[in-house]
Amino acid sequence: MIRRVWAPVGERPTALGHHRFDWLYVTAFVAPASGETFWYLANGVSKPLFAALLALFAKEAGAGKDRIILLLIDNAGWHTSEGLSVPEGIEIIYLPPYTPELQPAETLWVHVDEPIVNTYLQTIEELDSVIAQQCRKLSADQDLIKSQTCFKWWPQKPAPN
Repeated sequence: MIRRVWAPVGERPTALGHHRFDWLYVTAFVAPASGETFWYLANGVSKPLFAALLALFAKEAGAGKDRIILLLIDNAGWHTSEGLSVPEGIEIIYLPPYTPELQPAETLWVHVDEPIVNTYLQTIEELDSVIAQQCRKLSADQDLIKSQTCFKWWPQKPAPN
């Protein structure tokens, strides 16, 4: 199938497209002050899956009695507090509705999508591989993550006493 893509003014290139109904969801947890990120790829979204991601994130980030993580998230149906199991060490703060500009992780999607823009991938596995590689690359570039997510109003990491 041929479809339209972005092009310079006056040009009308086409690119291959393929209608498919497999989905890949990327979840990012980011610490704006340090640039530390945790990336997770899934083939769906649901409250039980998000609870499992929170548990995995809490374990990998070392959340618990000694490290409390304040997690700023939107009000997507699978994020809402009713029936959501939140692990020890994670405190959730919900953004006001319709305010994605306040969510630091929202600025990262342009970088996640970078390797697949105007690219035709044959399979969902190929997409998964490309996106996973990009997430690993982004995790290693903490300066880029900080520059994108650490808004001037974001609280800075406190100095130890």
